[in-house]
Parts: sequence; structure tokens; C-alpha cells
Amino acid sequence: AQLRYSVPEDREPGSSVGDLAKDLGVDVRTLTTRNLRLVSESGQQHFQVDLAAGVLLLDSRLDREALCGQSPTCSLHLQLVMENPLQLHRVEVDVLDVNDNAPQFPKPEVVLEITEVANPGTRLPLEVAEDPDMGSNSISTYELSPSKHFALSINVRGDGVKMPEIVLEKALDREKVAVHYLTLTALDGGNPMRSGTARVTIHVLDANDNPPVCDPPVSKVHLEENVPVGTLVTQLNVTDLDEGPNGDVEYSFKISNNAPGKFTKLFSLDPRTGEIRTKAPLDYEESNAYEIAVRARDKGSPAMEGHCHLRVELIDINDNSPEIVLTSLSSPVQEDATPGTVIALIGVKDSDSGDNGQVRLQIAKELPFKLVSSFKEHFSLVTSGPLDREKASGYNVTVRAVDSGSPPRVTQKTFYLRIADVNDNAPNFSSPFDTAHVQENALPGTSVFSVSASDPDEGSNAKLSYSILDSGVQDVPISTYFRIDQDNGTIYTVRALDYEQDKVFQVPVEVKDDGSPALSSTTVVHVFVLDENDNAPTIVYPTVPKGSAFHQTIPALAEPGYLVTKVVAVDADSGHNAWLSYQLQETAEALPFQVERRSGEIRVAQALRETEDPHRLVVEVRDNGIPSLSASVVIIISPEENSMQDFAKSLDLPKSSPKDTNLTLYLIISLVSISLVSCVMFALMAARCL
Repeated sequence: AQLRYSVPEDREPGSSVGDLAKDLGVDVRTLTTRNLRLVSESGQQHFQVDLAAGVLLLDSRLDREALCGQSPTCSLHLQLVMENPLQLHRVEVDVLDVNDNAPQFPKPEVVLEITEVANPGTRLPLEVAEDPDMGSNSISTYELSPSKHFALSINVRGDGVKMPEIVLEKALDREKVAVHYLTLTALDGGNPMRSGTARVTIHVLDANDNPPVCDPPVSKVHLEENVPVGTLVTQLNVTDLDEGPNGDVEYSFKISNNAPGKFTKLFSLDPRTGEIRTKAPLDYEESNAYEIAVRARDKGSPAMEGHCHLRVELIDINDNSPEIVLTSLSSPVQEDATPGTVIALIGVKDSDSGDNGQVRLQIAKELPFKLVSSFKEHFSLVTSGPLDREKASGYNVTVRAVDSGSPPRVTQKTFYLRIADVNDNAPNFSSPFDTAHVQENALPGTSVFSVSASDPDEGSNAKLSYSILDSGVQDVPISTYFRIDQDNGTIYTVRALDYEQDKVFQVPVEVKDDGSPALSSTTVVHVFVLDENDNAPTIVYPTVPKGSAFHQTIPALAEPGYLVTKVVAVDADSGHNAWLSYQLQETAEALPFQVERRSGEIRVAQALRETEDPHRLVVEVRDNGIPSLSASVVIIISPEENSMQDFAKSLDLPKSSPKDTNLTLYLIISLVSISLVSCVMFALMAARCL
């Protein structure tokens, strides 16, 4: 919004200038919470805001003449900044002139000279009175005290300044009156009217009766700013009808009180030729026109002078680059900010005028932002699309200001806008399931596997913690078998595992971030228990009490190859640890028997003698583990006459014996279990590779 108020320059400090809350449509009670701030564009604070009443107050007495000089208008520009939401309002306060200054002449007494042969109509220029007030309060007219010979004439200069001149109305006679005393009064148009006076003393001189004449008396020149120093501005055309020294003219600047001595620093005047040249760079932005008064004076006695008035108007060129002012910046901005969110307030100004001072702002099209014009020379940078910190954590925003001059001038300003993270991404495991292996009987606290998850968010939104989701294994919580380090995701055993009891575990792991609200994801770790040779073979046949021997009879005339009996053993382990081999322990004497290494069958190795004593055999069953475990059984074989047995009798097991059925069942279960575990492992490995 843009507000406009006016205040007279003589208003007392503390006076109300305007009701901001009412004009802005803002509740007075919210001004404090919205952190209303007043910023003066000129850098000087002349006003203050009463937050309780919501009004703009005068902080100090204003002096329009000190603030704006001779400018026809006097405005002070303020900016009101409010937050939550961020808003910028522009306030323009017009300082109204009051008639607080009386006209004043540069000198209290003016001394003029005029030849006695001067013709009626001769003009004597007078010094212009100064009144710092403007408009109707400035100088309105001049008055001259009554005189028989002189009258007052008022001319209006090109810039509107009234120039008083004394006009000779009746021929002079120096012998009658050598000096004339007059009073010049300057009156302003204020109410009440103010005035100033100067005493005018006119000396009547003899001889040189033709003053230099400037043709034309008032001229205008147009000149581009920044022309090279020494450029010819103009050459004055002055004529003097006298001859000799009375017609020899010298030129000099006539200092004006409007800009005392200012133009003399910028222009030089040749006293002989009347050429006016530049002697310093000219700047349109500092002043767009200069009024130059030149005095042309002859060398007569008494000398006569004429006055030339030259107005130099500068032509603006595009010599100033635009200026970008970053009034406010909200950084960082949340990545979930809605389109249209105000990010920054940007002002722009160009000291040039016309098209040279018309500025447009641009930003890169690929940025998710756009510029919105708030009011003249003020823009808002707002979001134009969704933001994603994971794709871009920040943006280098380059604002480019281009004016409309020819050629155009460009200024750019770059600032960094950081994007703040919100918890919009859940943690993610690299795989929905993983496979791990652990030896059975491993000590509690053994590291099994380390799961790893990633979260593209940052800060607390990316701080991850791991946990095991409790699920039962045979009604036993999984947490009684495994635990996980919540910081690094390493899974440890809680107790020793038994392959013969549980061969594989499914451990569900959850990872959760520390955002608000927290996001999570899960994975499953398949932990396979690797068998260890911790079970010795068990002899299931023949069954004998510990420390006893199994007695077996055979025919005394049994031939080599005769099946005496068969030792059957099982091993609770699996794989190589369950591969069994049978052998006879060595004895001092050679035995006429042998045992099959794989089957455990004991056969006659050589023919027996008719009178053969009983033989004591120790059969050892050993597995293939490392280290190898074993079991043994003692068998006493006694040859007997007429002892004929079939294999079933020799085993003392009927073919339909329940023990034989159980043995077969154990072997089938072991084979099926090993096959299933192998298939599961192959399937998991294939799926992971895919």
C-alpha cells in the first residue's frame, strides 16, 4: 500500500500526521506483535509511530527550506515494514510551506551609477531579493519609493524569477541632483505579508552614455551532460555603440543568490571574447539546469554595463546504472512453502530520468521463484512452484535490473537463499531383505549382520535409530535371540543358538528417523544358523548298556563274506558333520572280521578254524566334523556248531520292528530337512542377485 499525508512545516513535535492503522486497515492491537518498523529513505528520522494508537507522529520540527531548498514540492518518503506476514508500505509526507521567511536582499544598500546623458527608458538592473519560502509565500512583487526621475519595472525570467529594474523616466541633470536615494521594497504573497527593503543610491555620472547591450538579453542553450571539459557552451553577443575604451567590453560572472557561486565552479568565462566553456563535468542528476548571469562592462569613465542571462539546460544521458536494494530477505525458507510465499522485498532506483530511469527486474526462468511488482520501484520475490531441499539445498538468486536507456545499463545482485528441510522422506533400506549367517553355539554378543538405511533429509530428520520388531519363534520373542544397536544397526546374538533346534530366523528390523512426525520403514534379515560339530554319533543298533558288550553267534564254518551283524548309528548334526564312517579298533592279534566303512556291516574276512575262540570286536563310529567325534560298541562274536541265522536273526530285529521303522524315519527327516534348507538358501541367493 502507499499512503500520502501532508503536514505544515511549523507543526509542533508530537503532532499527529495521520492514522496509519485506520488507513492501512490494520487492527491497532496487532501492531506490536507484527513488529511495525519505520524506515526513512533519506536516512533521517523526522517521524515516529505511536504503536498504542496506531498514528504517525511528528518527531521534530520540520524546516521545508532546509529539507528541500527551492524545490517546488517537498516530500519525505518513509517505509513501514510489518511482519507475520511480511508487508512493506510506502508513506509519502508532503511538507507544506508556511510564510516563515521575509524577503531579504543580498546587500542592505545598492549603489548604482548612471550617466547624465542617459535617455529615458534606460534600465538599471537591481539585485534580486531572496525568499526561501515557495509558491504564494515567495516574492510576489517589488515597490520603489516615489521619484520624479525613476520608476520600477519588473521582468520575469525564464525560470519564473521576477527581476526588478529601475527605469529612467525623465532626463537627469547631474548639476541639479548628483545623487538620488531610493528605497526598494520586496513583498511576498503570504498571509500575513512579509517584506524586506534595500536602500538604492544612484550616482549620476557624466560622459560615457551608451552601455553594452546583450543580444538577446536572455538566451537558452541545451547541452548534454558529461560533455568533455572545455566544451564551448556559447559566445555572448554584446554591442556597445561607444568607441574606444567606452566601447571596449569586459565580461564577468554576476553572482546570483539563487545558487551563489555554484555555476562558477562548472563554467569559465573569457573576459575578452565572452566565450563560456565547461571547466568541470556536468551531471544531470545533480542539477538539470543552470542560470548564468554575465555582466558586460565597458571601459568608459564612468564605465557602463549591460547584463546577459543565459539558461543552460542539460540533456540527460544514460550514465547511471540501476541500483538494487534488498529491503528484506526470509532465509531459510521451508521446502514445503506454498506457491506465492513472499521470500524477499526488493527495491530498485535509477538516478536517470525519463526512459533512462525506467527499470525492469529479471531473474532466471529456471528458478522456482518469480518477481511480483508491489508498487512503483518495489517488487516482491515469491515462490512460483514446489521446493525440494533434497534436489536443491539452496539457490543463488541473481536479480538483474535493466533500464530502458540506449544502450541499456544493467546491474545485478546475487544472494543465497537456503532451503530448510522438512521430514518428507522416510528412511530407506538398500534391500527389503538381507541374509546373514552365524555359527551355532557362538558366544552371546557375537556380531551377526549390520543393516544400513539412508534418509535424504538432514539434521534430526535424517537421524536414524534401529530396532527389532518382536515376533515369536515357537512362542518365544525374537528379542530373546537377537538385539540391535539402535545407532549403527549392528545385530548381535543374545544367547547361544542351537542349529538342531532352530536353523533359520527371520529378524524384522525397523528404522525410524527423528523427525516430527517420525517416518519409518522395515526390512527382514534372514539369519541362517551354521551347523557346528557338537553332537557325537549315537549307536542305535546294537543297543547295549554302557560298559556292556553285545554278544553275537555265528556258524563255526562261516565262509568269508558272511554277514555277521550290522552297526547302525545316527548323528544329530548335518552335512559333513553327519557323515559317518565305521572301523574296527586295532588289536594285538589279527581278527578274521572286517567292517564296511560306510554301511557298518560286519562280515567274515577269512575262514574260521573249527575250534575258534570268541572274538572281541570294538567297532568305532566317527563323524566327518572338525574336530571329529566318535562313539564305539563292543561286540563279542562266538562261533558255534550248527548255528544258522539269517540276517534278520543276526540283527535280532524283525523286519517289521518299530525300531527299524524309527531309524528309517530319522534318516528321511534328516534328508528332507537338509534339502529344504539348501533350497531356501539357493532361492534367497538367487533373489538377492536378481
